[in-house]
Amino acid sequence: MDAPSAWCPLRPESFGALAYHFGTRRLSFLKSRMLLTVVESLADQPTGHEACRVAGVTDDELATYERALATLAASGMICEREAS
Repeated sequence: MDAPSAWCPLRPESFGALAYHFGTRRLSFLKSRMLLTVVESLADQPTGHEACRVAGVTDDELATYERALATLAASGMICEREAS
């Protein structure tokens, strides 16, 4: 998993968060607080995998969170960072 970053504003909620894409007007639900923590840490980590680790995702949970990040990427809610 490369280094994605959050592209859409996030609104934390008790269940996780809401993400709104202004370009497509799509609303997505992040269904856990842990996923919100992972997405928020994307900007500070070199890879999605590292963002999961920093957020406290266990080895058993990793595949679930990688799928969630892939789904967010496919919908345009997160995107790869530009190399600096």
